[in-house]
Amino acid sequence: MGRNKIIVLMILITWFVISFVTNILGPIMPAIIDNYQLSLTMASFLPFSFFLAYGIMSIPAGVMIERIGEKRSMLVAFLLTLSGSAIFAFIPTYSMALVSLFILGIGMAMLQVIINPLMRAAAGEEHFAFYSVLGQLVFGAASFVSPKVYTYLVGQLEPTAKMNAVKSFFMGRIPDALPWISLYWIFTVLFIVMLVFIAVLKFPKVELQEDEKTSSKQEYMSLLKKPLVWMFTLGIMAYVGTEQGLANWMSQFLSQYHGVDPVKVGADVVGTFWGNMSIGCLVGLLLLKLLDSQLVLKCFTISSMVALGVALFGSAEAAVLSFKVLGFLISVMFSIIFSLALNSYTNNPGAFSGILCSGIFGGALVPMIIGTLGDVIGLRIAMMFLFITLSYILFIAFYAKPEIKNKTIFSNKNK
Repeated sequence: MGRNKIIVLMILITWFVISFVTNILGPIMPAIIDNYQLSLTMASFLPFSFFLAYGIMSIPAGVMIERIGEKRSMLVAFLLTLSGSAIFAFIPTYSMALVSLFILGIGMAMLQVIINPLMRAAAGEEHFAFYSVLGQLVFGAASFVSPKVYTYLVGQLEPTAKMNAVKSFFMGRIPDALPWISLYWIFTVLFIVMLVFIAVLKFPKVELQEDEKTSSKQEYMSLLKKPLVWMFTLGIMAYVGTEQGLANWMSQFLSQYHGVDPVKVGADVVGTFWGNMSIGCLVGLLLLKLLDSQLVLKCFTISSMVALGVALFGSAEAAVLSFKVLGFLISVMFSIIFSLALNSYTNNPGAFSGILCSGIFGGALVPMIIGTLGDVIGLRIAMMFLFITLSYILFIAFYAKPEIKNKTIFSNKNK
């Protein structure tokens, strides 16, 4: 049991590292655009590279885990993330950033596929739900912390700042004009620590459940012929696209239209956006014990559309507040869409889950659409594309026909 507790701790730390690295792109986007003199289209290739890897790797990662096991798979994943962060830390160019983010995306996709069944085995099935929620809270906490680390590092590395331990360490290691590259040195160190940590641990034996096993090509092809599968996969794409479209462009939007400092205020807004998602997850858990999931999804989606309108067309103060609140409002969408999908088609949940996870590609596609449109019609109007993705989520909330409804305290009383 003691060893399993260490594995649980390792998984929670892995969630923290995944989030700390994954969600830093939004806060540093204005600096990347300014330092490399990028158009919005060119900047949008950065999140595209990262989430393209997610879309490609989600299903193959499951096959690899079944063949070589969880520990070896995690070591491979962290070796990839280490190489991805290290090459950009040593060669901080735009083209290398694209390569780095693609490699990081592959590693992160592998890790997310690995740690869910591993958590079930390490924590025990009876505690799996609790630790899954705890993992999401840790994920949100890391997304809240990483922009603050960015702000702190840039402040310590400013040319006008006095010599300090941080400045002394990074002197000669990073270009003076690119203080945010220091983050990728931090990531590199984190990945080395995780590799050593995992290498010395003994992993429990994991017996995959049916919804965690990979399926045959024929099973995937059969599912892809069903309109219902496409409806929900597009729903996952719409959600992840909305999430990443907001996270990647809100700081640039605030800087461009309201003159907000992207290092101090913009990074804080993005961090609070992610922090509010954690709070929203907790509130969502409570609401789903009281209300039908489709009703919760309708209310939160409509509220998100109102908040988005205020963020795009309100004052600077209203925009800052609305972007922060949007993190809370969209927090319940992914889990509800995913559960509605699996409850609407209960056959072959393993293959269906794999297809749904490939919808994470929306995190690559939507930010790129916004960036490309932004160069033509302006970022404000381009971000209105998120009304389309939110409208599709609202469509699912109204028209999903799940075979199994979520159980509430009221449905229990009626039985």
